[in-house]
Amino acid sequence: MARDRLSARFPEWMKKRVPAGQSASKVRSIIADLHLNTVCTSALCPNIGECYHCGTATFLIMGPNCTRACRFCAVDKKAPLPLEPDEPERVAEAVRRMNLRHVVITSVTRDDIDDKGAEHFAETIRAVRAAAPAATIEVLVPDFAGSAASVATVLDAAPDVFNHNVETVPGLYASVRPQADYRRSLDVLKLASELSPSTATKSGMMLGLGETIAEVEEVFADLRNSGVRIVTAGQYLRPSAGHLPIERFVTPEEFAALEKKALQMGFDAAFCAPFVRSSYHAGEVFSGSREPRV
Repeated sequence: MARDRLSARFPEWMKKRVPAGQSASKVRSIIADLHLNTVCTSALCPNIGECYHCGTATFLIMGPNCTRACRFCAVDKKAPLPLEPDEPERVAEAVRRMNLRHVVITSVTRDDIDDKGAEHFAETIRAVRAAAPAATIEVLVPDFAGSAASVATVLDAAPDVFNHNVETVPGLYASVRPQADYRRSLDVLKLASELSPSTATKSGMMLGLGETIAEVEEVFADLRNSGVRIVTAGQYLRPSAGHLPIERFVTPEEFAALEKKALQMGFDAAFCAPFVRSSYHAGEVFSGSREPRV
């Protein structure tokens, strides 16, 4: 009961105005016209109004249904749909119409496919590159069940950023993402950094699920030791009463301290704040990672 009351009492720093306007309407129209999915809508992202207002969106490929049942995520857990061969070209067309300079592509987890969807990721990267050669491309991938071949397939298509989220501290995996494995996620990130040193590796976390700040810093250290160059952290928000409750709201000051700590650890870039999500201002974060550190 106390947890439910906590979820209902949002602190002032978690209250956000939702902008609207022609840019947001244009993004929604393009997504609908091309029959695409976005993680913005599927995951009930709190930043959807802001991102659409800025003319951006994060594409969700391989259908709206996920084969895993993480207890924090709002994406549908239904029977997966067949892959759509023309989806890469439709994503590329959306990128062209939206004139995106940084493209973020993610997916549901597809454990039902032999390569876990790696080739579909690669085809989408290549299609976007052909349509918008000047754009940078970031992929936020599942763990591919730890398949080294699948990781290599995605990297062979040359994304600029290879992102895979660890999401939470290892002690909470059993309750937060029971079908995932913390060490496996680290191995995927380490493999990506070794196979393609020129590709920026990135990972992110949600806070407020019961972890301690010390545990978060330990995860940051593990990520850095796995070759990760960019790290993000934001506040977990409960999508519905059927999802995990919010244990606490992490303060902006705590997030700022974590961001400072991450940079001290040697990450090229860190973005830690209450509303941060992996793809939130992803282009600016990536650009920042390439600026000389002083």
